[in-house]
Parts: sequence; C-alpha cells; structure tokens
Amino acid sequence: MYIDLIVLIVLILVVVMFFKRFSSFVYFIAIVDILLRILTFIRDNIGLPDVSALIAKYVPESVLAIIDKYTDGIIYMILAWAFVIIMIIFESYIIKFFIKKKKV
Repeated sequence: MYIDLIVLIVLILVVVMFFKRFSSFVYFIAIVDILLRILTFIRDNIGLPDVSALIAKYVPESVLAIIDKYTDGIIYMILAWAFVIIMIIFESYIIKFFIKKKKV
C-alpha cells in the first residue's frame, strides 16, 4: 500500500505548516532518514526474528527507499538529487552549528 508515502507526506506538510522555515524542513527530512536507517540496522542485527520481520514489513529502509518504491525514471532521478541536496544542506547546518559552538 501507500501508507509509508502518505505518512511521510502528511508529516512533511505538518512540519511545513507549523514551522514555516526551510531549515525545519531540512532537519525533519534528516531526522526521519536517520531514524529509518537506525531501524533498518536494528532489523538486520537483532536476534529476534519476529521483531525483525515486523520492522521489515512495516518500516522502509530510508527516505530514498520510499522515493525509489513509488517513482522511476526521470522523476526518481529528480527526487533523488533533491534528497541529496537536502542532505548536503543538512550537513552545512551541522557544520555551522559546530563552528559556532567552538567559538563560544
């Protein structure tokens, strides 16, 4: 089904509506992607087959995996590059944060 895509889009809309800053959108995408990757790591390395199967069934591997699942061709390439650009912006925010933190 489309439940993972619908949940992601609804959460993105909620973040955009409430915070109204591009940086909030970037942080949200990064947080969701990191959370999905942590759950994928747990799925692959946990010794409980029931929990592993549950995570594998209901949790996608990453935001890029969701994009890959529902798009293909040129649309996938555009969205994948947009995701990479968002991750680069996220990295720049983190680097700026650490540089400011060091000066204090």
